[in-house]
Amino acid sequence: MSESTAPTPKVPRRRELSRRLAPLAAWALGLAPLAKIAADALRGGLGANPIEAILNRLGFWTLTFLALTLSATPLKEVFGWTAPLRVRRMLGLFAFGYGVTHFAFYVGVDKFFDWRTIAVDLTKRPFIMVGFATLLVLLPLAVTSTDGWVRRLGYTRWKRLHRLVYAAAVLAVVHFLWRVKADHRRPLLFAALFGALFAARLPGLFRARARSRAASGRTSRELFGA
Repeated sequence: MSESTAPTPKVPRRRELSRRLAPLAAWALGLAPLAKIAADALRGGLGANPIEAILNRLGFWTLTFLALTLSATPLKEVFGWTAPLRVRRMLGLFAFGYGVTHFAFYVGVDKFFDWRTIAVDLTKRPFIMVGFATLLVLLPLAVTSTDGWVRRLGYTRWKRLHRLVYAAAVLAVVHFLWRVKADHRRPLLFAALFGALFAARLPGLFRARARSRAASGRTSRELFGA
């Protein structure tokens, strides 16, 4: 009688497939908007004001990737999805990349390196000031996104620093809201989305604090022999 071969479990195989496909999907998602902008530019599909259209799209995708970055933890806690956590760093870098491209396009194409006008904008026009502040907040997060920086800073300090992403999200929404002259639906939609994502993280934060307090209490009892 021949020995029976146990079937290979399907769940680990699915997890491995998800682990491999998630980065590819993130890259495809990250590059697709740029490809769409380029295609529309080549066929004249950017409307009567292509510079403004490109600026608007780059800003929109900066906000979108910020939202995707912030959604990774709530999706894990609510639905048990781990794939977004594996690409969260990449999504955050795409958010920074679109923000940098948005600002660079403003400097190089919209203002054509007119530094005097740019300086006036950065000091006199509130929505541009807030937008630039958003980029400055995102900069240290992008720089310290590597495993090496996690080791240098220590996980606790690194995590505390990367909570600045919430400030960046708020600033980005304010920049969008102040930039739009009439139709505020999109910035308000982003505001509601970020508000929901912040609220979804609160239970996890409360549980983490409770665990930290419990661990601190156990350590104190051990130290004092209680």
